[in-house]
Amino acid sequence: MLHLAALPGDPAYDSAGGVAAVVARAREELEALQSGGVDGVMISNEFSLPYLTKTEPITAITMARIIGELLPDVSVPFGVNVLWDGRASIDLAVATGARFVREIFTGVYASDFGLWDTNVGEVARHRARVGGADVKLLFNIVPESAKYLVDRDLESITRTTVFATLPDAICVSGATAGSPTDLEALRTVKAAAGDVPVFVNTGVRAENVATQLGIADGAVVGTYFKADGVFENRAEKSRVEELMSAAREFRAQLD
Repeated sequence: MLHLAALPGDPAYDSAGGVAAVVARAREELEALQSGGVDGVMISNEFSLPYLTKTEPITAITMARIIGELLPDVSVPFGVNVLWDGRASIDLAVATGARFVREIFTGVYASDFGLWDTNVGEVARHRARVGGADVKLLFNIVPESAKYLVDRDLESITRTTVFATLPDAICVSGATAGSPTDLEALRTVKAAAGDVPVFVNTGVRAENVATQLGIADGAVVGTYFKADGVFENRAEKSRVEELMSAAREFRAQLD
């Protein structure tokens, strides 16, 4: 994860530093991630707290500018995530050439952001209309800071999500960014997902990455890469190298 600092319109936006300061921090962290050995980068407006479930246009527009400035330095596959807005994420991917997006595309939730409704059929048709058929959709089916509005077990949710909504991959999360993902929940989703890849979405650390990858097909990592493992800090190359070294050791055992 490449977490962008607060953007114009966000409560924490640094208007004195402006967008140039956001770009400078993003470029520094991109260098740490890539030189540290990550397989890909997902760029998100992680510090746009508190999040909207339908974002203002300025958010994706600013992200497009930032990504445009970073593109000459991007050397790995990249994706985008406009939290928490699936349509805006797809629009940004099409505009910037991102290969994948991660979002909450299905379900209705009681959340910290209010009642959170989705319409995956509408989003899928929007992707087709804007020429995003090649943009892969990573569905987070265990949303952070939210709970499914009705009582459905995780196995059933996974099976119907795979059958009825055609995800390209499924992400399984803990309660918040950096929080551990429950291993039993991860096993349940993996067993029910069939051929659809499953990613562990939060709480991956150097000491548990082998265990997590022993179940999941891949991992999304943000907080652990930050200085001292603190969400608000910047990514550090040494921490990226530490986790990626552990991941490579696990992969070598599979060869």
